[in-house]
Amino acid sequence: MTAAPSPRQLPLNILAHSATTALGAGLDAQRQALAQRRSGLRRNDFGSDPLDCWIGRVEGVEDVALPPALAGFACRNNALAWLALQQDGLLDALAGVVARHGAGRVAVVMGTSTSSIGATEEAYAHLQAGADGVACFPPDLRRPRIHTPHAPGDFVQAATGLRGPCVTVATACSSSAKVFAQAARLIHAGFADAALVGGVDTLCGSVLFGFHSLQLVANDPCRPFDARRNGLSLGEGGGYAVLERAGAGPDTALQLHGYGESSDAHHMSAPHPQGLGARLAMQRALHGAGIDAAQVGYLNLHGTSTPANDGIEAAAVAALFPPSLHASSTKGWTGHTLGAAGIVESVFALLALSDGLLPGTLNSEVPDPACGPQIRFDNACADIGHAMNNSFGFGGNNCSLVFGKAG
Repeated sequence: MTAAPSPRQLPLNILAHSATTALGAGLDAQRQALAQRRSGLRRNDFGSDPLDCWIGRVEGVEDVALPPALAGFACRNNALAWLALQQDGLLDALAGVVARHGAGRVAVVMGTSTSSIGATEEAYAHLQAGADGVACFPPDLRRPRIHTPHAPGDFVQAATGLRGPCVTVATACSSSAKVFAQAARLIHAGFADAALVGGVDTLCGSVLFGFHSLQLVANDPCRPFDARRNGLSLGEGGGYAVLERAGAGPDTALQLHGYGESSDAHHMSAPHPQGLGARLAMQRALHGAGIDAAQVGYLNLHGTSTPANDGIEAAAVAALFPPSLHASSTKGWTGHTLGAAGIVESVFALLALSDGLLPGTLNSEVPDPACGPQIRFDNACADIGHAMNNSFGFGGNNCSLVFGKAG
């Protein structure tokens, strides 16, 4: 499978970006933990009967109070979305694009995997008999807007007052990488001049026990690309980026240069054994950015720490990139944040561009001989011009992004 010819993609300016994970809220918390090689994983303490595993849980989500005007959106997922939105000048950047273009010309594109299903679980666990004797949700959870896949996009649009196109992307673990591609298409097609893109997913029983039922959850902290890897560690997170058409506002240091998507539909949960979809997404992202593989200085891998995923992704990377590439998985820091992985790990790629810190692969010590020299366990420092992020989801939903410094 080879990449079909596609036009060079015009860059989009990145006015602000941020992530909130088990490492803390905002960019400084992420960069400090990455530099110190300090993991956010801890023994699972989520739920009344915790699964024996390690998780990346965000501190303080339960203490977040939404403004009274947004009380109807209250749930744990939206609380994390709100917390993440307050960081790193995101709201100031949004105010700037609204002043330039109007709220109706700023899109909202959010990614998620499970949305606010945790609130739906809670509602079903506390069913009450209604006046007609039929079981129904308790009054405090009888809020239809939080029990839908579109809940994150709906909430963020209400929270920001933006009135442009509003989309929630739910393609499993590629969701909040694909938001960049979706926003780019909206802007380039003339439906918007700027966009708030992001993603949020929170831990819940369906996530923890669902992945456990697939025999994918490790009892110990995950160790991506290690020869002894035996499963993933689940996490939660949220993040955003403010994108604007280049030339429509102030110059920025960082840009989205290209995106590539594919859907190989090989299997409901297993990756294609030859990594054809993953390779196609990477090829398309490089082509869209107008660069060669050798120009990528850092690649944040999907790297879930499951035996099949890591080996297949490493083989696809080795087929495209030179041995000099620094590629790593950062899931040993945050856990696999599912629908938020795309935005969280895009932020890590942007930090590599801005700070010159190229993360290694935390917890991993024994290289898998089946993986190429591109896979790095140790941190490194380098001034790079382009960074890339891979996010691959169930069902063969693949997305790769190329970020770069403004020329």
